[in-house]
Amino acid sequence: MTADSEIDIKEAFQRAQKGHNNKAKLVASLRSRYNKLEDKTLFHEEFVHYLKYAMIVYKREPTVENVIEFVARFATSFQSPPKPEDGEEQQQEEDEEEEEEEAEDDHPFLSFIFNFLLESHKANSHAVRFRVCQLINKLLGSMAENAQIDDDLFDRIHQAMLVRVTDKFPNVRIQAALAMTRLQQPKDPDCPTINAYMLILENDTNAEVRRAVLSCIAMSPRTLPKVLKRTRDIKENVRKLAYQVLADKVHIKALTIAQRVSLLQQGLHDTSEAVREVVCSRLLPAWLVRLDGNVIEMLHRLDVENCAQTALDTLKAIFKGTPTEELLQNRVQLDNRKLIPVDCLSCENVLYWRALCDFIKAKGDDGDEMLEQVLPDAATYADYLYGYLKAGPAFPEDLFLYLKAVPVLSEEQRADFNQLELVMTKEFISQQLIHLIGCLDTNEEGGRKRVLAVLQEMLALPQTPSSLVSLLTEKLLTLIPDDHRRIQTVAEVISDVREPIMEASQPVDENESRRQQVQLAEVKVRILEAKQTLEDCISAQEFSRAAELKDSITELENRRNTIIQEIAESSQPVDKEVRTEKNDPETLLRCLTMCAELLKQMSIKTRIGPTISALMSSLILPSIANAHPAVRNMAVVCLGTCTLHSKELAKTHMVLLLQIAQLDEVKIRISALRAIIDLLLLFGFQLLSEAAATQTALSSQSPDGQEEDATVTEEKGDVPEDSAQSILVMLSEFLDSEVSDLRTETAEGLAKLMYTGRITSAKMLSRLVLLWYNPVTEDDTRLRHCLGVFFQLYARESRVHQEVVEESFLPTVRTLMNAPATSPLAEVDINNVVELLVELTRPSALIKPSANTEEVCVHDYLAVRVCGEMLKDPTAPEVRLYAKTLSNLELSRDETVKKDLQTLLQELIQVVKDRVCLRALEKMIYQLVDSKEQAELLSASALQPLDVNADEAAGDDPSKSAKRAKRGQRKVCTARGGRKPSRRAESSEESDGENVPESVPVVRPSRRAKTAALEKTKLDLNPLINQEANVS
Repeated sequence: MTADSEIDIKEAFQRAQKGHNNKAKLVASLRSRYNKLEDKTLFHEEFVHYLKYAMIVYKREPTVENVIEFVARFATSFQSPPKPEDGEEQQQEEDEEEEEEEAEDDHPFLSFIFNFLLESHKANSHAVRFRVCQLINKLLGSMAENAQIDDDLFDRIHQAMLVRVTDKFPNVRIQAALAMTRLQQPKDPDCPTINAYMLILENDTNAEVRRAVLSCIAMSPRTLPKVLKRTRDIKENVRKLAYQVLADKVHIKALTIAQRVSLLQQGLHDTSEAVREVVCSRLLPAWLVRLDGNVIEMLHRLDVENCAQTALDTLKAIFKGTPTEELLQNRVQLDNRKLIPVDCLSCENVLYWRALCDFIKAKGDDGDEMLEQVLPDAATYADYLYGYLKAGPAFPEDLFLYLKAVPVLSEEQRADFNQLELVMTKEFISQQLIHLIGCLDTNEEGGRKRVLAVLQEMLALPQTPSSLVSLLTEKLLTLIPDDHRRIQTVAEVISDVREPIMEASQPVDENESRRQQVQLAEVKVRILEAKQTLEDCISAQEFSRAAELKDSITELENRRNTIIQEIAESSQPVDKEVRTEKNDPETLLRCLTMCAELLKQMSIKTRIGPTISALMSSLILPSIANAHPAVRNMAVVCLGTCTLHSKELAKTHMVLLLQIAQLDEVKIRISALRAIIDLLLLFGFQLLSEAAATQTALSSQSPDGQEEDATVTEEKGDVPEDSAQSILVMLSEFLDSEVSDLRTETAEGLAKLMYTGRITSAKMLSRLVLLWYNPVTEDDTRLRHCLGVFFQLYARESRVHQEVVEESFLPTVRTLMNAPATSPLAEVDINNVVELLVELTRPSALIKPSANTEEVCVHDYLAVRVCGEMLKDPTAPEVRLYAKTLSNLELSRDETVKKDLQTLLQELIQVVKDRVCLRALEKMIYQLVDSKEQAELLSASALQPLDVNADEAAGDDPSKSAKRAKRGQRKVCTARGGRKPSRRAESSEESDGENVPESVPVVRPSRRAKTAALEKTKLDLNPLINQEANVS
């Protein structure tokens, strides 16, 4: 036998261990030997004999992996290679050759290997189970794409792997899941493999198992929701792989709009940089390829009107991976004016235009030249935008509807969904065009003035939709740097909106007209009479009398002319321009919105001047009593923002805000609550001391007993306790509110007040912890996220905060232990709550831990409190929980504390009867004492637990008790720095159930010996093989 053509099995296995050997030659040589044998049975048995040496090794050693790879190649080499199809003749011969192919596929050696592996998959050793599943995976994976196996063998493999995917060890489950990849039947609604995969994705605790299933699960309408759910997995690698699978296997059209938006929204904002990178480099390019690179078409499939921010983030991610030259080529149908023609405007291309300009603008000076190619000058753009309100001759007539038609829909038009959709589309386009103002170059004076004029006129026009007022005001204020000029400008616009100039005509008064006609007639009669008398006097030559009459006639004629002029003026009424104040809800809401935006943009250092004071008295305060809820809400927002600029104003209106927070509608109460929290954050509770006399609204409320320990920390002044307590009582009541938004806002406000040091209350912190764990708030994502971040930041900030957490420990545990069965708190896992509080109070968790290691830490005080609580009732059910807590504490090295704790622990050992508690207390004792004192303590106190439990320890040996105590000491020393590793983590690396019980310490050396021996065998299988050969 030559080494090149034929080799024996032992030599083949020895050479296969080395990675540099050509496994194809080894396979060919061994196969040549196999084919020459008439009786294959001996070959099968010897082959399996040497294979077993590799199968008992659990660790992924390279030598063992090479052997497994060699076995898989050799077993599948007996299959006939797939024949390429050769037109119609091949198809005609398919049926004739089917039986021959089946016979070839079911080769005796391959069937023998499968039978051996299937018989071994239930072995006690987890290493054997792992290698069995790995081999089956490699065998099935190495088969040709059109390979076939016997139905009975298929079912046996299927059943065995379904059992192994529930194995105790994750590595076994991984290989079993991979082995079933080719056994899936996605079109079968009852496919057991698909069902097992979906169950694993939902419930398997090991991330690598979930990743393995993700990599091999077939996509179908049933499995897609499970894969989508893994994009929100707790592990970064699982989320990353889920996005890769979706990019490679799922067409964008197979997803709903909501699913696409959710994927992008979560992926682009994932906490992991790797996941964000996969979304940008794999998912988005894959979608674009399937849409022929049309970005506008992809935006259309995202429904940008309802998810504008997600679409903007998506475009930004696409632009980052696109060359600059290509960005300038895709300028979204811009004409020679660098504007999108009006008839081509759509939600998608205007959003793309805005995103492109924002992206280039963010480049700073490097993007100025590029920005000039995609955006016109400020004056041109201002005229373009103004055209949406003033439909000039250069624009279509229906363009006027873009802004004007939004608020002027009749009831019939509102009922028409198509008409409503059209209006919403036009409003969205208007919003994006207004946003583009921020990208304009307004350094040139003429362009800036034109933009300002357009914005002011758009705000003053009654046709402008209310939804655009806030955005228009924001853009207007960004162009005006000076606060005083901002106030003056917005006040003028509010005046024009609230009191527009209107032409008023005076009606003709009929009575006055008749009176004037009568006067005119009397004057005419008197003139005629005077003239007649004048003639008579002239005839009688009474010239003196005639001169008097002549003067009288002149006066009467002047009087007549005056009356005629008055009649003429009254008969033609003159139109006059007058200002009429409007108080309808829509006008008030527009004015208040502008005012709120102004106050928000103003610097906090800007004081309240005469203009703002006038707005307060004429607009804001009267609107608080308005019947329309939206008007009241905006007025409360304005009032709260305004009080931040003036402490005197805050004192005056604090009571009003407190009343609104308790009496009005939910949305308005939340706005008032936000204002109150902001005032307390800015001015502190000392604000209440100066306004305490006016707080009659809360004086009737007595402080709750739960809040009696709440203390208010202030820098200046003495705060009346009743006022502060009353506010805390109100906030505490809000935490129990059934309205989730109010409850969440209150919790967030309290978290801010506590973090900034405005209040220090252990009971309030306890309330927040219980609220965080309460199942009622499970669906309140914002509340859970807010409190989760707050607890970590608050406790790590300073030792003082950790002391507050320590004070809240016992009240929190008592509340949970005493919760009735009908309370949602009865479902809370107390152990988890205790672990959280212990972790938050660890000295090592501080951002700036104390350099003095001898300093008494918070855990020392917590240990004393817990011991005192245990001594109150040693038989209480929570004693075991407290004992477990003691073993997880990080204690300082202060000798006084050690002695005090030792005294308490000795007392506890005398009275506690629970054996689990006693073992935990022993661990604490050995954690406290020095190594020199341990021997003395052993003889003095190690037998005390046995004395207490005399019935159980009557036949025990004192030496056994001492050994048990030493075991406890060893555990404490290894786990002192943090938590002990979980049993699940240990089971992933060690054997499954073959561990020697801890209560027999003598077995450990033999286990180490076995481990050392196994380590040697992992490196090379040859010594074992040779030793076996020599013995035989």
